Amino acid sequence: MDSDQEIAYDYSPRFHVYNNGQIQRLLTETFVPPSLTPQNGVVSKDTVYSPEKHLYLRIHLPHQALENSEENKKKKKLPLLIYFHGGAFIMETAFSPAYNAFLTSTVSAADCIALSVDYRRAPEHPIPIPYEDSWDAVKWVFTHIAGSGPEDWVNDHADFRRVFIAGDSAGANIAHHMGIRAGEEFEILGMTLFHPFFLSKAILEEQGDGVRRYMEGIWEIASPSSEKGVEDPWINVVGSDLTGLERGRVLVMVAGKDVLAKEGRVYVEKLEESGWEGRVEVVETKDEDHVFHIRNPDSDNARLLVQRFAEFLRQVCSDKDV
Repeated sequence: MDSDQEIAYDYSPRFHVYNNGQIQRLLTETFVPPSLTPQNGVVSKDTVYSPEKHLYLRIHLPHQALENSEENKKKKKLPLLIYFHGGAFIMETAFSPAYNAFLTSTVSAADCIALSVDYRRAPEHPIPIPYEDSWDAVKWVFTHIAGSGPEDWVNDHADFRRVFIAGDSAGANIAHHMGIRAGEEFEILGMTLFHPFFLSKAILEEQGDGVRRYMEGIWEIASPSSEKGVEDPWINVVGSDLTGLERGRVLVMVAGKDVLAKEGRVYVEKLEESGWEGRVEVVETKDEDHVFHIRNPDSDNARLLVQRFAEFLRQVCSDKDV
């Protein structure tokens, strides 16, 4: 066998990466089309945010917002959620069954408009490309702030006084970095990180060799040019400067059985110690593992997580009194 065709990273049953850098994703990737037929009271459509890169995001909107009634016209615009999907920078899309279902449930529970961002994935598009794509999406969203952007649903229904960012796993990592960067240009009211994919040498040294190598390998695949490995500031978030995060509210969700849970808690501690002027809280779901709400969305704990997320969005909006 040609050495280039030998497996360099075996992450069965999810994917293989070969010595030549090519990836074979072993799980079927299903595209769920958007729908103007309400699902749980929510409709959706896809729109391009980067024509030159052919990148899209999915908009999820309460169906009632489209009703052309006098009462509806008098209603306030909706909180705006910008969401980044997980998948270790390697798997999943904004259009997969799991993320389409999660955003539909969230919008139904929170009565918001959500924009679920699709970004290019490693190893074909290594770090920092997923961050660059995500920043392009954030900038595109804010072209609608005056109500004259390219997408009518955002112009008509998004309240830019109430903007939230969120993500799970690698998407939570992206959300954090977008929060840091947005602090220089855009107002973000709140951020939620579900089971954030943050690593550090100190955390991995507490794990067994198998877990440590698994996590290091993921980052090597996602960021093959990184000279610092898991100490790279992209992934070692708790070891980097957190003071650039805009003042606001942050909710960090962790799962009791998740090996990444400790890093999520340390992130909260570091944020509190950094002199950051916002408010942060951590919520733990005991006896659950990493992104359980994505893998098992019909479980009681997954439904409770969505409800807690919706409560956070409503409470932060209420505190702002807009």
